[in-house]
Amino acid sequence: MKVGFDNDKYIRIQSEHIKERIAQFGNKLYLELGGKLFDDFHASRVLPGFKPDSKLRMLEQLRDSSEIVIVISAADIEKNKVRQDLGITYDEDVLRLRGEFQKRGFLVSSVVITHYSGQKSADAYRQRLERLGITTYYHYTIEGYPHNVELIDSDEGYGKNDYVVTSRPLVIITAPGPGSGKMAVCLSQLYNEHRRGNEAGYAKFETFPVWSLPLKHPVNIAYEAATADLNDINMIDPFHLEAYGKTAINYNRDIEIFPVLDALFEGIYGHNPYKSPTDMGVNMVGFCISDDEACCEASKQEIIRRYYSALNDLASGKSNDNEVNKIALLFKQAGINTAYRKATVAARERQEQSLGKATSAIELADGTVITAEQSDLLGPSAALLLNATKHLAGIDHSVKLIPQEFIEPIQHTKINYLRGKNPRLHTDEVLIALSVLSQRVENCRRALEVLPQLEGCQMHSTVMLSEIDRKIFKKLGVGLTCDPAKK
Repeated sequence: MKVGFDNDKYIRIQSEHIKERIAQFGNKLYLELGGKLFDDFHASRVLPGFKPDSKLRMLEQLRDSSEIVIVISAADIEKNKVRQDLGITYDEDVLRLRGEFQKRGFLVSSVVITHYSGQKSADAYRQRLERLGITTYYHYTIEGYPHNVELIDSDEGYGKNDYVVTSRPLVIITAPGPGSGKMAVCLSQLYNEHRRGNEAGYAKFETFPVWSLPLKHPVNIAYEAATADLNDINMIDPFHLEAYGKTAINYNRDIEIFPVLDALFEGIYGHNPYKSPTDMGVNMVGFCISDDEACCEASKQEIIRRYYSALNDLASGKSNDNEVNKIALLFKQAGINTAYRKATVAARERQEQSLGKATSAIELADGTVITAEQSDLLGPSAALLLNATKHLAGIDHSVKLIPQEFIEPIQHTKINYLRGKNPRLHTDEVLIALSVLSQRVENCRRALEVLPQLEGCQMHSTVMLSEIDRKIFKKLGVGLTCDPAKK
């Protein structure tokens, strides 16, 4: 994978920029954290070189002066919304996040349940959190939000919300995913701090869209693809353009909420220190791109990956076709289609050659494309893993890394003892077999040693893979797409 992002520079200049913003507001800043504080795999995919935990590593430099408040929407609790990259519900992810933050020495002071309107599931969740000793607050649904500024900026709006007690200069507001109400929590806190005679400020730490990149830059288009289910739209910030005569990129929700923020700051300070939604941000990502071409290529691959993910969800009944249609329109903006992905083309060509068998293909770092097809012994993804590692290790393709007599007892156990229906080996079973054989077979040891070289490679399967196979390729860092077809 070609590196296109300077991670060390990012950690250095981003932390300094946040320190400057804290000082600007009398040493009390509510920092809305967009995206994920760690496990930010989207950022690492579109900005090769960005580490999934870069933001957390950066904030560790501010750890002693900061605390974290986790936000979750009552609506997401009600519908058991799932974090797709981890396969767990948002309510469970709150507890996971809290535990991970605490392991790294951060103070997690409370949880805020937003969009609350009496949902019983939210009440039950609050009781669960409080039994665990976690301080929990309610923030209520406000009629006409975000346009009814007069109501929002009143005792019946933000004033009705629970006041979140905090104790440190930097309060990081984060959530399991987008649309949780993080900004509203920050603004509500500003209102309630002012009522108590406390000075405080607000800033937004949102990685995407990257305000300093063009509107139709692939990195920004990839963000729209990633949030297609929310229908976020990247826009030129009209407030920034009017104030400074310069183009900056933001997205619709921030632009829509800006009049609320403007009115709130007018009420607190008598003036708004920000002239635009872009001014609210502290994002320095755009200044750390070291190879724009590499980031453009990675982003185009991500747009296609999101498209196939949406197709798979549609085929599984998890979504409607709105998400698919929106990403299809983004293809035109990025100047790509599914044929842009070399692994997709190769997998389908192999499928035609094999008379309709399930097939797969992977594009390696040097541009080499390896293919494989389903057999009586192996699934297409397991066969591809063996073919790719043999190529990388310089092992002749004709060599059988795992002998048939070694595979057959595994199949016997799967079918006769575990009552499975698919006798073919999955990727995890292949890796276990290679590990066992590596103690006495040199080629198996060599095949395992090249696995790290698969990170950043792009793969396509002509059938939807099992959850086990998906997780294996994710752990290997492989960018996976699948046709929406059942095995």
